[in-house]
Amino acid sequence: MMLAGLLISGATTIFTKPTYTAETQLFVAIQNSGSVQELQQGNTFSQSRVQSYAKTITTPAVLQPVIDTLGLTQSPEQLAKNVKATTDLNTVLITISVADTSPVQAAATAQAVADSLIEVVDVLERPRAGGTSPVSLSVVTPAKAPADPSAPNTRLNLLIGLVAGLTLGLAAALLRSTLDNRIRGEADFRRISNAPLLGGIAFDQDATKKPLLTQAPHQSPRAEAFRQLRTNLQFANFAGKTKTLLVTSSLPGEGKSTTATNLAIALAQAGQSVCLIDADLRRPMINEYLGLDRNAGLTTALVGTSDVNDLLQPWGEDNLFVITSGQIPPNPSELLGSEEMDGLIRRLETTFDIVVIDAPPLLPVTDAAVLSQHVGGVVVVVGSHRAKQQDLEKSLGALDMVGANLLGVVLNRLPSKGPDAYSYSYYNQEEIQPAKRGSRKAANKEGTPTVTWPTTLDSEPYDREPQVFPTLRPGK
Repeated sequence: MMLAGLLISGATTIFTKPTYTAETQLFVAIQNSGSVQELQQGNTFSQSRVQSYAKTITTPAVLQPVIDTLGLTQSPEQLAKNVKATTDLNTVLITISVADTSPVQAAATAQAVADSLIEVVDVLERPRAGGTSPVSLSVVTPAKAPADPSAPNTRLNLLIGLVAGLTLGLAAALLRSTLDNRIRGEADFRRISNAPLLGGIAFDQDATKKPLLTQAPHQSPRAEAFRQLRTNLQFANFAGKTKTLLVTSSLPGEGKSTTATNLAIALAQAGQSVCLIDADLRRPMINEYLGLDRNAGLTTALVGTSDVNDLLQPWGEDNLFVITSGQIPPNPSELLGSEEMDGLIRRLETTFDIVVIDAPPLLPVTDAAVLSQHVGGVVVVVGSHRAKQQDLEKSLGALDMVGANLLGVVLNRLPSKGPDAYSYSYYNQEEIQPAKRGSRKAANKEGTPTVTWPTTLDSEPYDREPQVFPTLRPGK
């Protein structure tokens, strides 16, 4: 806005035609005998009449003779807009100023106005009985053609544009900040909830093309953010009773699927056996991120077509197994809230250290609220500058209504700099080396490290003691 103000004022100055102002000054005197008393009376009389003479200058009686003498095409009213008369307090001086696009014309008009005023005052002050006027006006400063234009004033115009732009910019910023109810950082989040803040993930331009944690440098701020999230989750679940985490958000586009995927990868990198489930049966994305097949997955297990043991897909070099969404069903809410889903989660909990579930958003559909009753804890992802405060309030209220265990909130897409920044980088860019990228092919390639693979999931009721599965190499 400041730049716009400067540009507008500069353009206005450039395209404004220069205006020249010429001035002349008159002295008002009273005819007297010269005694001290008469001089004092005359001076008081002159000062009282000066204001009247200044007002008379812009009347047709003074300006019409000027028009006739100079041959102007203007009317007295139009000419009066360019003529200005001023007087100083306690003086008998009248200053006449005339503005015109021509400096010569301005000086000629100012001199003509002064001559016309002298004649008009002589007529007006002349006694009716005859004789000369007791008041005389004399030109003490003749009008001269000005060398420099009086307008436009470039410096003043630029200053006005700068101040006006700054004022408008500050007003617009204040208005925008007041009316904008989106969550921009931790301060905005704290206004509506006291839920634990598990972590913040800074916005990364490369995350759109490389969303996975394994595709980022090992010591990058993005990788550190997910490791910090993993650590904070362990503290939030210090009792160790929560083995299943549900990751959701208020609305689509806040980054819940990438957060769930990278959280599962970070947990697996810490040595835990992790099962990642894509329970977003409306817009599944995990299979695209990890390069897996989703034709057979969660829905296949829930309808009983295949056993869950046949649907687990290993990924990467750690103990990470993925259950994709499967075919999109017409009744996602009923499937996710069924006893089969509850039993599936319990079976997976007996085999894996932790189960991470990517669920649909809370507000558009009820899938996440229904599924939250079957899991140990819920993590809500909040997209910075995307989620609105009222949306997050509704989401947290929906979870509270069904009695879900809210472990905390993750702020995603935070700015890397500024007051809303959350992450800090400890390493230099030269120290950050690209991490080895994990893939499904890497897990099945010869020469890869041993993967802990559960042989089968117990199909008996899940209240029995968990089995200890042997470590097998891929393919056996």
